[in-house]
Amino acid sequence: MTTILRLPADPADVTVPALLHRNAADHPDLPALSWHADQAPRWTTLTWAQVRTRVLRLAAALAGLGVHRADKVLMMMPDIPEHWLCDLALVHLGAVPVSVYNTASPDQIRHIARHSGAGIALLDGPEEAARWEAVLADTGSRVSRLFTVRPGTPFPRIAHLERTGGDVAAVEAAWRAARATDLLTVVYTSGTTGDPKGVAITHRAVLANALALDGATDLPDHVAHVCYLPFAHIAERMLGIYLPLFRAGHVYLCPDPAQLGAVLRDVHPVQFFGVPRIWEKLAAAVRTALEQAPRDRREAVAAAGAVAVRYQEQAERGEQPGEELAAAYRAAREEVLAPVLALGGLDRVEHASSASAPLPPSVREFWAGFGIRIMDAWGLTETMGVATTNRPGAFRAGSVGRATDGIEVKLAADGEILVRGAFVTSGYVRADGGLDPVADADAWFATGDVGRLDDDGFLWLTDRKKELIITSQGKNVSPALVENALKAHPLIGQAMAHGDGRPYLVALLVLDAEAASAWAAARHIAGTPAELAAHPQVAAEVAAAVRTANATLNRSEQVKKYLLLHREWSPESGELTPSLKLVRRVLVRRYAEELDALYADGRSPRSRPRA
Repeated sequence: MTTILRLPADPADVTVPALLHRNAADHPDLPALSWHADQAPRWTTLTWAQVRTRVLRLAAALAGLGVHRADKVLMMMPDIPEHWLCDLALVHLGAVPVSVYNTASPDQIRHIARHSGAGIALLDGPEEAARWEAVLADTGSRVSRLFTVRPGTPFPRIAHLERTGGDVAAVEAAWRAARATDLLTVVYTSGTTGDPKGVAITHRAVLANALALDGATDLPDHVAHVCYLPFAHIAERMLGIYLPLFRAGHVYLCPDPAQLGAVLRDVHPVQFFGVPRIWEKLAAAVRTALEQAPRDRREAVAAAGAVAVRYQEQAERGEQPGEELAAAYRAAREEVLAPVLALGGLDRVEHASSASAPLPPSVREFWAGFGIRIMDAWGLTETMGVATTNRPGAFRAGSVGRATDGIEVKLAADGEILVRGAFVTSGYVRADGGLDPVADADAWFATGDVGRLDDDGFLWLTDRKKELIITSQGKNVSPALVENALKAHPLIGQAMAHGDGRPYLVALLVLDAEAASAWAAARHIAGTPAELAAHPQVAAEVAAAVRTANATLNRSEQVKKYLLLHREWSPESGELTPSLKLVRRVLVRRYAEELDALYADGRSPRSRPRA
């Protein structure tokens, strides 16, 4: 837990601008924000003192545009410095920044623009501006001005705005007048089950969550964070903006998740948060590299991995590994595993975590074999992100840990998880600016997730209440359980189980392109991903993988038929949320004909080169 960072007041009364003021005063020369400018090979870095100067200047310019306290301003930008700095600038005015997913559909953009009542939108470049011009013409929206980071639009540039100047003294007065109970931001849920809801986020709730998360980890002071998830998601808001402010940390911006591997190799972070799909893709990249390594190297890694797993298993049981095992693990880690991890920039990771969806056991076990113990956590936008987490001194593999400080957890009669505490949102923001409470009369918030609590207080997730499959025989099935069993084989990168109201389960499977390429090359098979998905040997291996998965499941959970696809689902196509969770309604609608065919008279499992 961070100990050297002085808080300027009672933590319950601290605001985000006060944290920035403290960092600039106490740690003016420490690095705060780094990014690659215009594809430059080296990082551009601002210190905390420089960040505060830039933020005050931007805030003064925004005030000059007529942005006032409580005004909402929309932002659609990737993880670039303008997004990060403008967010803090708006907060200094008492305004409310609202980040919109870059992958948002026109209907979602229009809904958020109307619902928020914002008058200004800050955008990245021509692609975003083209999508927002319709909002300017929408009589139901108040958005009247657009500003962009990149050139190529008829709208003013944010860089020019920053140079216009303004009354910095007025900004200083504005942020000092802020209260911890003020609205800090509104985070619109990603809308997996309908129109996005605007979750109210206050300074006080964010700081309470930061204190809880800091207490659940043992990280070095001023720790670095690789920021690659959208700022429209609560996880990156906490990890990439608010926690670094609290810890006076160092944020490395990665605007394109496809470049995450390159950034990790540059930074070699001590902590890393990855949603399950990211951990899966990183594991696939390591497997691909090992497939191409000499046999003696692969055998050395396997032997070292077995030692790491034994060491991790004892630690998870709360046992102190013996000196012989501890020595063997240190040697395995330093001599064999760390050099492999270093190739991907993960050799210095001390705290690895995951949330957003269940982490497949096979992925957790893979990383345990490299000495990386992934701490599963759980929470929602409505809980400022993490509400429960595993931690080094209290870990149970497969669970999402115990409640963090300031949060209580209990189960309803049907297993739905209920929470209450210091950082549960005060409500959903209405279009008129009021709040619709989320909790009942006793302050319990019904999360929509289903789980169980063990005798030691560890929470185990079952599934989303609305996503449970109920077969025509009345059997309740967790799709996540089935999907994770299917994804245990490296060739299967993504999976969706289906069968609500049907006699049995079927599945859509997506071939992992990287793993399939390495697997095929080792067997002297050539072809595009589409050709590999249709290749008889690949089909036979996938069929065996499904049989292996079914052997771990009960009869009602087993997949009877499936379809193998080759094109990966993505947020851009609308099939995943920006945090890489399945949008089931989109997949069911998009593949309705194929799913129906899997239930048609006796058709066998198959693969096809469908995009």
